[in-house]
Amino acid sequence: MASFIPVPPLSSETLFHIGEFGVRNTLIMAWMAMAVLFVVALLGLATGYKLTPRGRFQVLLEMIVGGLHDFFDSIFQNEKMTRRFFPLLASIFLFIIIGNWMGILPGVGSITIEGLHNGEIAAIPLFRSMNADVNMTLVFAIVAIIFTQVVGLATIGIFPHAGKYFVMPWKKPYVLGTFIGILEFIGEFARIISFTFRLFGNIFAGEVLLVVVSSLVPYLVPIPFLGLEIFVGFIQAMVFSMLTAVFILMAMQSHGEGAH
Repeated sequence: MASFIPVPPLSSETLFHIGEFGVRNTLIMAWMAMAVLFVVALLGLATGYKLTPRGRFQVLLEMIVGGLHDFFDSIFQNEKMTRRFFPLLASIFLFIIIGNWMGILPGVGSITIEGLHNGEIAAIPLFRSMNADVNMTLVFAIVAIIFTQVVGLATIGIFPHAGKYFVMPWKKPYVLGTFIGILEFIGEFARIISFTFRLFGNIFAGEVLLVVVSSLVPYLVPIPFLGLEIFVGFIQAMVFSMLTAVFILMAMQSHGEGAH
């Protein structure tokens, strides 16, 4: 008889409650990822900034920041615009990639405690990749889309921005323009769904893959898959932040500027 492989459930598990608020294992990992970012930032402040780097830590930080700046600048093609949106885009990228990579650390998914899940006593993982929870990726998507809408409103004005979605049928290109506007309005919600499930699906699929491979062949064979997950984690963080930058750029253009 084949042995049972404990595939991770779609929903994350609640570890304990703070009042009515349930603390899930994916939320613990999100807090840990934020702690890593804070520690790195504090270390960067503590070491001080020198025009000529005197340590490897500053060189590493400059490589990361400079690389991200050049990447986003290749999208905006405008130094002022890049500096304006860089803090948000870099934060999204770093938070997602750290969360993704921390999800494959030893002990994540394998250290368990006994608890109640779906009304039954079960072994609940103490740590689980934060982006394996659709609630987390949904928050990223909502923040990104709301920010792009705010940027569009602030840049080209309320009526020109709303005119992308609500086109009167008696204005050129008449009924076709109204139909396209409706599609664009629906497309904004489609972006949220796409953002949410692209990141969630890739990370959750990787989590399941590692569990299955590690259960079938626990030694050496999972190593290439770990390397694959490192690559996928990087690509997903890059794609999410890149698309956010592209949508920001699109939101700053009116129909007359070739936004379509």
